[in-house]
Amino acid sequence: MTGISITMMIIALVTVWGGIIVSMIHLQRNPDELSGELADEE
Repeated sequence: MTGISITMMIIALVTVWGGIIVSMIHLQRNPDELSGELADEE
């Protein structure tokens, strides 16, 4: 693989995994109150 393809692969991996990590942090700080038992009450 060339240097450009490795660079693009690293950028893609950082984008995907970074988004997953940011989503997990966001859900921990702001839990979804409409899921689980509370969703059945509405």
